[in-house]
Amino acid sequence: MGYKTQIHTDHYQTLGLQASATQTQVKQAYRKLAKQFHPDSQNKGATTDKIAAVNAAYEVLGDVTERQRYDLERQLVAKEKMRSRTSRTVDSQIQYIIRRSGTAANNSTIETWLRSVFNPIDRLIGKILTPLKAEVKALSADPFDDELMEAFVEYLEDCRENLEKAQAKFKSMPNPPGVASGAANLYYCLNQIEDGLEEIELFTYTYDDSYLHSGQELFLISAGLRKDAKAEIKAVL
Repeated sequence: MGYKTQIHTDHYQTLGLQASATQTQVKQAYRKLAKQFHPDSQNKGATTDKIAAVNAAYEVLGDVTERQRYDLERQLVAKEKMRSRTSRTVDSQIQYIIRRSGTAANNSTIETWLRSVFNPIDRLIGKILTPLKAEVKALSADPFDDELMEAFVEYLEDCRENLEKAQAKFKSMPNPPGVASGAANLYYCLNQIEDGLEEIELFTYTYDDSYLHSGQELFLISAGLRKDAKAEIKAVL
């Protein structure tokens, strides 16, 4: 996600907020305006320029770190900053797994790693991936319905919490060399879930179906990687 800070652009004014607004107030104001100005809302005041301005304002104010930086710089200089999702190349991921495999590997057994790391992560992944289809179907009845969207956002918040637990579990113990391939796929799986969540979360802010579709595709890829990880680890046992 990126933004372009302009000296003469007041993002607070765009969202109808004071600079002292809380993050909760920022999010509430954005969702209200995003729904009001979305092209599908059929409101007379909805225009491409308005929704673009609202989106640009929230990209800055919705992120605590970027908001602090914007507050310091908005009256002083025009500064460009792009925030992009960390590029995860296959080479860097493989090197990451190799480093983990070589660190204290002799102190870990496959059985212990499966019990303490892999199995808990697999259960957490299931809690994220399994409900998606039903959650999307429920929301599709009316994405602009506040109660339906709130329920969907709660599901995403649960996903984010489970993902963070899974990522912490993955880092808690070096994987034994014998399961390095399965551990690599597990790592890729968590990365795809994280990217998918980011896409779906953008959909809840913008009501742009392309984000939802991208997120679903990334979740589908993660499901395949989860299956591959299980198969590779099973082959070792």
